[in-house]
Amino acid sequence: MTPVGSLIIKTYKAGIHLRLAPDRQIRAALKALATALEENAGAFLKANAKDLERQDPSNPRNDRLMLNEQRIRDIARALRKVSRLPDPSGKVLDKRQLANGLQVERIAVPLGVVGAIYESRPNVTFDIAALCLRSRNACVLKGSSDADHTNKTAVALIKKILKRHGIHPDCVTLLPSEREAVTELLTATRYVDVLIPRGSDSLIQFVRKNSLVPVIETGAGVCHLYIEKEADLEKAVKIAVNAKVSRPSVCNAIDTLLVDRSIAPAFLKKLQAPFREQGVEIFADPSAHALLKGYPLLQKAKAGDFEREFLSLKCAVKLVKDIDEALAHIQRYSTKHSEAIVSRNKRQCERFLLEVDAAAVYTNASTRFTDGEALGLGAEIGISTQKLHARGPFALEKLVTEKWLIRGDGQIR
Repeated sequence: MTPVGSLIIKTYKAGIHLRLAPDRQIRAALKALATALEENAGAFLKANAKDLERQDPSNPRNDRLMLNEQRIRDIARALRKVSRLPDPSGKVLDKRQLANGLQVERIAVPLGVVGAIYESRPNVTFDIAALCLRSRNACVLKGSSDADHTNKTAVALIKKILKRHGIHPDCVTLLPSEREAVTELLTATRYVDVLIPRGSDSLIQFVRKNSLVPVIETGAGVCHLYIEKEADLEKAVKIAVNAKVSRPSVCNAIDTLLVDRSIAPAFLKKLQAPFREQGVEIFADPSAHALLKGYPLLQKAKAGDFEREFLSLKCAVKLVKDIDEALAHIQRYSTKHSEAIVSRNKRQCERFLLEVDAAAVYTNASTRFTDGEALGLGAEIGISTQKLHARGPFALEKLVTEKWLIRGDGQIR
């Protein structure tokens, strides 16, 4: 047995103990973890600084890796929210008695052991651990080498708090950051029940193609914002700026602006100043390029720019004739993550909501709300863009499956 294999088996066995833990014990542990995180903020910032020191300082994705005091407070707040959510396991989904006297009950039960492979973002370590603990799932975490110091500090604290509260500390396991650990996790069919990749499209596709363990995708986000001809331009600019620059390195930030030709001159004129202030580089189609002439960070868009998830302060811009052309463009390039329209025309908004095939579809709001905490779910493991089991923010209520309990008194068939 390899060291990684032994860690996975220990997690599997610890998961059995977790399913028997009293609800108040799990809640108390999560609340204590939030407090301990805040009290140990200095240690986390030091560990995170070590990780950041190894990165290229010009890499815009460093924003995903970076911790600061506010982000630590945000993680602690999310932990407390998760602790207050109801346990989704054990819920009776259906109960009836058959004509032959059999008592049939269908209940929600934990998935078992959840494996997660993710990149950079250290808050994900806490989010996944908290959601899994609250739903009585053990978890095996495989973070990236970029966040190795931060992740080790996080899991050490989680284990310390679990042990203090009488919960088996092996319920949460961090695998070595080396890539060799991934292979064993992908093939641990006996001990891991579901695998969730979270990160770049290349990571997600690799896991899909190579995993023997069932996979729930959290897909890359090529997200669009369509400014329809009846849009309130002030609101449209505000939404566009927020959706692009508030956190450009995350999957719910927009990548392409689609603008109705009839309002493009007025809208793009208003948009230039805030985009320029934030340093947004624009990749424009020929029509938009002509209107944006003089914008200092302007590039001519290539065909491939409209299928890019930029994850940085870059944005493609395309002018469209009408909503039909906008919908056709989204249908071609969307990764079915988050899509939005800005318009005062309710009929066009409702059409957009119904026709766009994505996990989250918005009218007159920023795509940045596609987030488990922002939508009232406490936290999330990721944003699922597939259609089986979970879609959209993959949070607590989706970390369960079903189990049939049949009680008899000698019945035979």
